[in-house]
Amino acid sequence: MTTKATHEKLAYPIRAWSIWFISAFFMFYKYAIEVSPSVMTTTLMQAFNIGGADLGNLAACYFYAYMILQIPAGLLLDKFGPRKITTLAITLCALGSLVFSQADSLFIAGVGRFLTGTGAAFAAVNCFKLIANWFPSRTFAFMSGLMMTMAMLGAVGGQAPLAIFIDKMEWRYAMQVLGLAGLVLAAIFWIVVRDRSPQHTKESHIVSTKIGLVESLKLVLKNPQSWWLSIYSGLAFAPVMVFGGMWGVSFTMDAFKLSQNISAQLVSLIFIGFAIGAPFFGWFSDWIENRRIVMFWGTVVGLLAICTVIYAPAVSQSMLAFLLFTFGFAISSSLLAFTMIREINLPILAATAVGFMNSFDALIGAFSDPLTGKILDLWWDGQLLEGARVFSLSAYKIAFITIPIYLIISLWTLMKSKETHCKPSYPASMP
Repeated sequence: MTTKATHEKLAYPIRAWSIWFISAFFMFYKYAIEVSPSVMTTTLMQAFNIGGADLGNLAACYFYAYMILQIPAGLLLDKFGPRKITTLAITLCALGSLVFSQADSLFIAGVGRFLTGTGAAFAAVNCFKLIANWFPSRTFAFMSGLMMTMAMLGAVGGQAPLAIFIDKMEWRYAMQVLGLAGLVLAAIFWIVVRDRSPQHTKESHIVSTKIGLVESLKLVLKNPQSWWLSIYSGLAFAPVMVFGGMWGVSFTMDAFKLSQNISAQLVSLIFIGFAIGAPFFGWFSDWIENRRIVMFWGTVVGLLAICTVIYAPAVSQSMLAFLLFTFGFAISSSLLAFTMIREINLPILAATAVGFMNSFDALIGAFSDPLTGKILDLWWDGQLLEGARVFSLSAYKIAFITIPIYLIISLWTLMKSKETHCKPSYPASMP
């Protein structure tokens, strides 16, 4: 008996970490695909004969699906469990990449991006749900940050490495490889992942699962803190994707006279900074038992760093690298909003609450890429390079005015939220 108990005690963390790694790798995969248009802006405009607004809309097709499915994703994962739902989601994500790789029209390319976004909508919510089901609640902030480390490494992979791959091969072939890799990941996920640990139902903080889908959503929506935190999260994260995920590479090429590969490497420092900062701020906020103050000052520093990149007189390449890294590192503090929304809602509502918050991230992302592209088109001076539009530095600076606006408003919404002091704080009206 002792030997069996010892074996189970040793096997449990190995199983938990294996499930976490595969779930986090889905985040890696999702972000690699999400940011891939940033190193293909000129290529895609040439391939489909489109301008900035159409390119922004093409990229945003991903976010449209992502936005629509965030709340349903949370409800489905809470109701049916991650294993079945997420295996299907990864498969859809992979199929979307394959469709995109074969697209011969803008419409088909949009369908591919939409399918990819449909599958990707489940990635973050799935990982948060499995962390809640397999790890102690006191480790949630740190494990969530570690998850975002993996995610941001995927974003790095979708920048410079993908740019090199496309330069050597061809963008369609690169997307085919990503699609086939996704099908392999779906098979591994189905084989390895289980919905919850054997100890999960024994933990005192887990409540009854007898809550319907509609009731789950109502409980999250009735909590005002869910709204304030979700709006903050969407506004704070949008600049990362507008600059890092779409337009930053072409901007730095023009503003600092760099090659595409060098620009992609520098912009990827945003995601490297985010990858390092996310688990650090999770640990640090647990240590000082205060999340809101960490998020506030992180957002302020991120605002100052990105505004310096965009609007300050020319800086050196090394200073540019430092500022981009600082922006990513500082703004990663916004991820603590996901921990807070879990702390203000019942454990059984974890995926629904996270899905609700993620929907704001997707909503603002879906709105921002086309908006930036439209502003660039309005200020385009008619210059073309191999059939693709070339935007001036002044056009970029005007289009990027949304970035400081988003971050300033996010700080205001953050002040409307209530500090949890790293402890569950459900409203009295919750069952």
